[in-house]
Amino acid sequence: MSRIVLLNKPFGVLSQFTSEGGQRTLAQYVAESGVYAAGRLDADSEGLLLLTDDGALQHQLASPKHKAPKTYFAQVEGVASEMALIALRSTLDLGDFVTQPCEAEEVPEPGWLWARDPPIRVRKAIPTAWLRIVLREGKNRQVRRMTAKVGLPTLRLIRWSVGDWTLAGLSPGERRVEVLAEAEAGVNKAFRRGR
Repeated sequence: MSRIVLLNKPFGVLSQFTSEGGQRTLAQYVAESGVYAAGRLDADSEGLLLLTDDGALQHQLASPKHKAPKTYFAQVEGVASEMALIALRSTLDLGDFVTQPCEAEEVPEPGWLWARDPPIRVRKAIPTAWLRIVLREGKNRQVRRMTAKVGLPTLRLIRWSVGDWTLAGLSPGERRVEVLAEAEAGVNKAFRRGR
């Protein structure tokens, strides 16, 4: 039986167990032994990080070729115009790669949102907006690079879900462990539509 750990990774925490220069790591939040991150979240991003003790499941969850949908909420600087949203949904040339089409829409500030520590820096004269973006790929800093490309720099980024696994009920730093009867059950769950 495989275990999967759903962690609400706080801001400023590395997606690894070993420290680089005294930064906080997963070791401070995950007590389960023998689990490894299935993918990464940048230190300055928050939200759902999956860890598992099943190497095959880890590979399938982390591999971009398997296309598990990942849902993000991004607080961006500026007004999200329809042109910007259309550009986000299409392919964007980010220099080293071209993005796949994705879902992108402006949404109200999520009701489940927690205060970030430290808080983001907001400029009073510049409005902000919240976007919900669903990707089926996962390149380095992709959401931040996409929003910057359309003139909406990301101020805060939270991953809400990977497949059907979500942050629901998890505060920053909290985790939930699920035991999967078969690794395949978990893999199938990962590839359903993100919410």
